[in-house]
Amino acid sequence: MKMSPRTAHVNPDYSLSNMAVELKTLDIVRQHLNGSSCRRERSSIGQFLTPAEIARFMASLFEWRREHVRILDAGAGVGVLFAACVEALVSARQRLLSIHVVAYEKDQHVLPYLKETMDRCESTCKEVGIAFRGEIRAEDFVASAIAQTEESLFVVQGERFTHAILNPPYKKINGQSATRRLLDAAGIEVSNLYAAFVWLTAKMLEPGGELVAITPRSFCNGPYFRRFRIRFLDMMSLRRIHVFDSRKKAFGDDDVLQENIIYHAIRGEQKPKHVMISSSEGIDFGKSKIRSVPYEDVVLPTDRDAFIRLVLNDTDNRVMKRMQAFETSLVKLGLDVSTGRVVDFRSREYLRALPEDGTVPLIYPCHFEAGFVKWPIESGKKPNAIIAETRTKELMVPTGYYVLTKRFSAKEETRRVVAVIYDPSRFEAPFVGFENHLNYFHAEGRGLSVNMAKGLALYLNSSLFDQYFRLFSGHTQVNATDLRKMYYPSREQLLRLGSHVRHRMPEQETVDAILEKECERDG
Repeated sequence: MKMSPRTAHVNPDYSLSNMAVELKTLDIVRQHLNGSSCRRERSSIGQFLTPAEIARFMASLFEWRREHVRILDAGAGVGVLFAACVEALVSARQRLLSIHVVAYEKDQHVLPYLKETMDRCESTCKEVGIAFRGEIRAEDFVASAIAQTEESLFVVQGERFTHAILNPPYKKINGQSATRRLLDAAGIEVSNLYAAFVWLTAKMLEPGGELVAITPRSFCNGPYFRRFRIRFLDMMSLRRIHVFDSRKKAFGDDDVLQENIIYHAIRGEQKPKHVMISSSEGIDFGKSKIRSVPYEDVVLPTDRDAFIRLVLNDTDNRVMKRMQAFETSLVKLGLDVSTGRVVDFRSREYLRALPEDGTVPLIYPCHFEAGFVKWPIESGKKPNAIIAETRTKELMVPTGYYVLTKRFSAKEETRRVVAVIYDPSRFEAPFVGFENHLNYFHAEGRGLSVNMAKGLALYLNSSLFDQYFRLFSGHTQVNATDLRKMYYPSREQLLRLGSHVRHRMPEQETVDAILEKECERDG
């Protein structure tokens, strides 16, 4: 496109400085909205506006090799993400003829700001002779995207984009909502809106199209996002993943403690040999630590659940190497792990504060002490017993040695995995109930041998296991499915480890030394 006489001699740096001012202004707007009365409403719809520095970093991950660029911003907010893209394109000094931006946003509070951002982008592009077209669609992205990507002989394929950048809403999908029905009809099985947005956005890319998104890390593992991971990794080729070392830094002024990641992927290309993985404490991306990791170490070829493991540094790499000493699955050990069956609010009429005739122990996380179950706790707020009768029988398991882990840890707790042993010799009861906030390891529904239980508990309490678990778990919940996916010592190794446990779990330093010796033994 030939520049008009008015703009032919404009310095591109002038327009670039205009965009820098625009991004700074949008950051001020974001902070204003964070302190305004509509903040609660935005939180209720899962909307957390993107800081300008994060938007710039995300835009920098694109390759920008095309003359005609079509950008999709799903859930645009005030428009900082596509504005950062325009800034990057204007500064690239390459042969760029046109930019077309489509921005979806339903929040009436931010639409005036979004329109101003779109107008500023148009003005900036006009100054440097780039044709610009911007569309704001104040409509439901999920419904619109499904209509455009529906595969049917009678439906004309919708528009496709060369680039997509998004910070999608983070909110669980109500099982009775219209959104849930739309997604189910389209075969999109996800539990959170952010995954639906990413899935649909990927489908709207043309072959070779690029996507950059910032989302919670929770999709990287666990059963709830399995179909999403498999479909996403089938459609897209992961190229870059960035992890924030602190939960508080990405959206700190929104009081969000979610663990977020940024990722760049390309539609339909062959999987690369390596994935670039970087990390930073906060938004000072210039100090990021970057490493190249083999793709097969990020997504194991044999993993049917397609967990995404994030190896960030040499320490993580050493953890991966150390874990090679333990290659046994729970299935090979004849073990399984399940979630506690007692949901206390559903069984309230059967619960008792203290044990009495006709009751058996009911175990909560508050009963964890020094690697074993301490029961009862008379001063605690939780009940200690459950009535044993026909109606509660299915909530219990036969007495025996079990290994228990907490399903939830505090957001900033040092350890993610905390394990104890239920020792039946300490209790006179034929059955035991495990509350729903616990996972329990068992052998076909029954207890383990004493040394197997002790060895397993020691292994789960090791720093090595905790560090390995964190490589692919981005949330504080410890699901039974996650634990099934882990590797474990062989039966012989577990029995050796168990011989070091007496009446209480050794101190952390001793536990780690015992496991280190076992690693060297098998190294």
